[in-house]
Amino acid sequence: QVQLVESGGGLVQAGGSLRLSCAASGSIFSITVMAWYRQAPGKQREWVATITSTGSTNYADSVKGRFTISRDNAKNTVYLQMNSLKPEDTAVYYCAPIPRNIGWGQGTQVTVSS
Repeated sequence: QVQLVESGGGLVQAGGSLRLSCAASGSIFSITVMAWYRQAPGKQREWVATITSTGSTNYADSVKGRFTISRDNAKNTVYLQMNSLKPEDTAVYYCAPIPRNIGWGQGTQVTVSS
């Protein structure tokens, strides 16, 4: 029954920053692992980062050191802070639980110009 809505995307120059939000319609406290994914045009959806209910995080090598995932259970929101953005980060970004037992949301577009 939980629905997730992504927001915070936009157009930025290379080297800039964005903070994405994933707001849940219900409590995410019971969801052990939340994740961010992204999909560039013509490419497969790829995993970006995960965070557990206790705050443990993991990142794809391509974003490690630049992106930070965080979680606020009281606000039922997951965040993705993206720094030092590169054109190859351009994609639609999605959040989802693991296991993914709900459908994909609309995502939020991130465009990084050269």
